[in-house]
Amino acid sequence: MKNSPRRRRARLALPATLLLAVTAGTLTACGGAASAPARSASAASAASVASASSPAAPPPPASHRPAGSTLHMIDNGGHRLAFHVTPGRLPAIVLDAGGGLDSSYWKDLVPKLAAATGSEIITYDRAGLGDSDAVPGPWNVQSAVGDLRTGLRELGVTHDVILVAHSQAGEIATYFTRADPRLVSGAVLVDASLPELYTDEEIARLVAASEPQVEAAKKNPSTKKNRQLIATAESFVPLHRAYHRASWPDGVPATVIVSEKTPFEGSPKDARRWREAAAAFVKAGPERTLVTADGSSHDIPVDRPGLVLGEIEKMAAARG
Repeated sequence: MKNSPRRRRARLALPATLLLAVTAGTLTACGGAASAPARSASAASAASVASASSPAAPPPPASHRPAGSTLHMIDNGGHRLAFHVTPGRLPAIVLDAGGGLDSSYWKDLVPKLAAATGSEIITYDRAGLGDSDAVPGPWNVQSAVGDLRTGLRELGVTHDVILVAHSQAGEIATYFTRADPRLVSGAVLVDASLPELYTDEEIARLVAASEPQVEAAKKNPSTKKNRQLIATAESFVPLHRAYHRASWPDGVPATVIVSEKTPFEGSPKDARRWREAAAAFVKAGPERTLVTADGSSHDIPVDRPGLVLGEIEKMAAARG
């Protein structure tokens, strides 16, 4: 049977967004009870100073913030970052959304996670997203790692962290954990971008497929979405060649949740490679678990929130 015109158009449009699928989230629907333990006086002071380190900015609308959270605007090298903290005990659970997405992605999950675990829950906006300041130039994963490290330090979170990373945030989680594995108790990697995917062949496929959309974005760089795409594309090749050589520390447990449909639902070859990368990551070290989100798109936290919540709960219970 012949494909309908609508289906043919979908197949033709898909390749232009492959790079974004793993780094900027545009293939997804997002494009589409104990009290907290007392921290040291210096840590509490640092958190207070951090939240007042920049001129007061209008708070984000209530619909953007997780219920029961407090906004902290933290300065790192001259740009401000928005962190939202829901109080609780350790281990602290840090939720990091995929490329092009801000902390509001998690707002419905945060209250459920706080109630289920009693943990402190932290979400934040990476530079250029949500209420955080933009940083000019190509996207730099090490800068993103530095922003997260500074934010947690200023909030007094210096140990016993569980990272929950979706899509592009898997790259930040990998480098963050490699830099200080003693800080991270465990991780839940939700359809995350993993080093095993980025062979030279796959990098070339993603870049070539996305070139038309990148060129179109350059003609109108005034929108936040286009600026994110341009910044990602400018650094994509060298960053991902280096990322392919990165490895996850053996001493840090990780649960990998891979979607059934992957970011490449219309490209079977790339979808297979995405799933194979997840399986290879899990086999490469101890204390790693692979979970498949049956029926889910790349947007697992929206399609299967109960599954994500359950896996985070398991990790928190095991590491708490």
